[in-house]
Amino acid sequence: MKKTLFLTIAMLVSGSAFAGTEHYVLRDGNHVQHLKVTETNKEINVSADVDFEPNADEKGKQACSASLSGEAKRMDKDKLIVKKHSESEATYCELKIHLTETGAKIEQSKDCDNFATGICHFSTDGKELVKVK
Repeated sequence: MKKTLFLTIAMLVSGSAFAGTEHYVLRDGNHVQHLKVTETNKEINVSADVDFEPNADEKGKQACSASLSGEAKRMDKDKLIVKKHSESEATYCELKIHLTETGAKIEQSKDCDNFATGICHFSTDGKELVKVK
């Protein structure tokens, strides 16, 4: 019994030893973007969400929020790609994520408009989401 319990605990600990989660945040005026990258063994899961309230130059626009999550593929040491199929369209939203030591930048394909509408978008427009420590 003790041997089984010890083996079970050892397997749980060793499985989580290769897990890690990184969070990245960007606040640009009334726009907030969050990125979560979780790596477990060789599997990478990404979750991106945005909450946009209109800034001063966006008067008359509606507030919006959007999220996208899925399994990512590592294209390079510091580059991830996430593709998510739109349920209402025959298109894919593709997020290209460029990771640095201090943050991350996101580029989105044009088909991401099915996931983020109005003033919302996943692209950081060249700005860097700051890595939360």
